Amino acid sequence: MRVWCRSLAPSWAHVPAQVEKGLGAHGIQLIDDDQPPADTPGLVYLDAVNAELLWNVRDVSAGGLRRVLGVSPARLPDADLWALLASGMSDILHWTPDAGAAAAARLRRWRDVDVLVSSPAVANGLIGRSPAWIALLRTVVEIAAFTDAPVLIVGETGTGKELLARLIHTLDRRRAGRELILLDCTTIVPELAGSEFFGHERGAYTGAVGAREGAFALASGGTLFLDEVGELDARLQAQLLRVIQEGTYKPVGGNTWRRADFRLVSATSRDLRAEVDRSAFRGDLYHRLAACVCRTLPLSHRREDIVPLSRHFIRGATATGDPPPMDEALERYLIRREYPGNVRDLRQLVTRLLAHYPGAGPLTLACVPAEERQAQPVRTETWKDGGFEAAIRKACAMGASLKEIGRAAEDTAVRIAIADCEGRLNLAAARLGVTDRALQLRRAAARALANAPRADS
Repeated sequence: MRVWCRSLAPSWAHVPAQVEKGLGAHGIQLIDDDQPPADTPGLVYLDAVNAELLWNVRDVSAGGLRRVLGVSPARLPDADLWALLASGMSDILHWTPDAGAAAAARLRRWRDVDVLVSSPAVANGLIGRSPAWIALLRTVVEIAAFTDAPVLIVGETGTGKELLARLIHTLDRRRAGRELILLDCTTIVPELAGSEFFGHERGAYTGAVGAREGAFALASGGTLFLDEVGELDARLQAQLLRVIQEGTYKPVGGNTWRRADFRLVSATSRDLRAEVDRSAFRGDLYHRLAACVCRTLPLSHRREDIVPLSRHFIRGATATGDPPPMDEALERYLIRREYPGNVRDLRQLVTRLLAHYPGAGPLTLACVPAEERQAQPVRTETWKDGGFEAAIRKACAMGASLKEIGRAAEDTAVRIAIADCEGRLNLAAARLGVTDRALQLRRAAARALANAPRADS
């Protein structure tokens, strides 16, 4: 396996050869690359952590989009480890002569996960390249492909919880070819819940003219997806807990215990942790459901994905010919608009836009329905909103100089632009209103500053 490498450790000039040898023993070949591809994991040599190094980590990891393993000759303080992770580094290892196996295992796992994230099964249905969205997909893919643990998906309505549940089933090799059974807990009538879950025998109750398989039997060998699991009443929670704990159930009216072998995926728009705290949801069941927790993102937290999502919905709705483009004014409107229903809300809006499309040229603001222009609030604040002011206020309170604050703002803008443009410097430069050469020189100067010998070394 080939991975790119870079040194951010001036005092480590003699150590990388040992690292290269240690990784080579486990099939890892290091390649110097100033422009590493986003889908290839890399390794960074580091020692002391400072502001310049953290900036370089953000740069080389493209805000976390690239997988980066840091190796250090010394054990770093916990505060430095947290700072490196927050800057986009995927993991940090203290390098010892026997650290090669651990490093190789991480690099291979990240490569395998990212191959799945880029696969048609994921990329064609779960649209988005924002760092937060990619981080979520990586988490879901890793849990799905490398564990058999129950998964609880938490998030607002319209954020793709069912899509993620189906993805978990698709990528679970142990359940390949078996059924995904979806049970909407908001539609379960308590009086018939036993039949829904366990099935029933003929004559079990009035109207039971034949035997029926329940969700546990239908999902056996596959995946059971309980949508809006937080809506289950206390009695049904107790029944579900028993099946999860013991792996057995008995159909209504039956005398024989049956085994249930399925992967359990649950979803809820409720805060189940808070529900447990106020005794509205069983704590023992919560901990069984939430072996792994994945939190979906509201669309307001991934606005850079709004235009790609819109284009995806336009392509899906275009039966013949090429899908129409959107002009820049419409794209700006879509990015600024609020979406109470999240991605589902955006999809419905695209449907309404297409209803007013005349059939030639781009989609424009004129395609926005009249009632939409009046009824939907548009974000009117500037980019210098409360969040920006809060960050500046915090920097001032912590003693940052005006020069430090200005550089941090510029560094953040460069990192975000490069990440949004998937590492293409020409597009990032155009977005920032600078030349390609200026952006290249800035990155080179930052790397040179980070690699320069320090006065105390």
